[in-house]
Amino acid sequence: MTEINMREKEIDLSVEIAGVKLKNPVVTASGTCGFGREYLEYYSLSDIGAITTKGLSLAPRDGNKTPRVAETPSGMLNAIGLQNPGVDYFIEHELPHLKQYDTKIIANIFGNTIDEYCEVTRILSDTEIDMIEMNISCPNVKEGGVHFGTDTKMVENITSNIKKVSKKPVIVKLSPNVTDISEIAKAAEYGGADALSLINTLLGMRIDINTRRPVIKNNVGGLSGAAIKPVAVRMVWQIRKAVKLPIIGMGGIINGSDAVEFILAGANAVAVGTASFNNPYAVIKVRDEITKYMANNGVYSIKEMSGAVEAW
Repeated sequence: MTEINMREKEIDLSVEIAGVKLKNPVVTASGTCGFGREYLEYYSLSDIGAITTKGLSLAPRDGNKTPRVAETPSGMLNAIGLQNPGVDYFIEHELPHLKQYDTKIIANIFGNTIDEYCEVTRILSDTEIDMIEMNISCPNVKEGGVHFGTDTKMVENITSNIKKVSKKPVIVKLSPNVTDISEIAKAAEYGGADALSLINTLLGMRIDINTRRPVIKNNVGGLSGAAIKPVAVRMVWQIRKAVKLPIIGMGGIINGSDAVEFILAGANAVAVGTASFNNPYAVIKVRDEITKYMANNGVYSIKEMSGAVEAW
């Protein structure tokens, strides 16, 4: 056994987010893995730190009209519109399946009103999920979501209301489509958030020059993938200096090096999303390459790396 392999066995990949211990810092990003079934032929959900569900609403939702996905250089646009079967269906049909695996479950939620957010939170609080992630930052729906996530007073208000009814730790997912994301992060902290996740997709657009129409029916959508990584890393770095909350960093992570950038910038864990569409083993690749980086650099815990960037 080589020295590097021996070091890998000594590395502690576990992280703690709002009192919940994850066996490793790699989770799936909401909306990119459904409820986990789609990836079971490639890896066991027990191999990752946590699975984040598709966004859940009070009632089933059909989402936007098609076409609603388009490729872009180094990424993709999507305007799925938060299609989902509703929270009751999730609890009855999907949660029992997820509980078979040794991983944490983060339920992503959204609503059109604060009352809807609170009701979904109440329902999920009495189940065996581990954390709730509030999606207040989706740029491809015409109501709810994004309107809450771009105003500091609204962010603090909705976070405070959800915290009053939640029996689970609350993660607030932040929108990058704002003037100063640090102020939004502070508002979530003031509202009582237990953790933050960022970034959600950037608002983008593509036009078919032959038809002179947008390539997706919603006209605009959320840009994700490698193209947005530098923006996401910068925002994680900014927020780490502004708040003390745990951070789950995401946005264009394809490999372990990408993930380490986020962790050095201040993330405590990372989420992999769009990369899984191109490589279904992406989350496992990221986990293993983080381990190799740590072994090669004599780092034995994620905590040692988090926020360790030495800015000029």
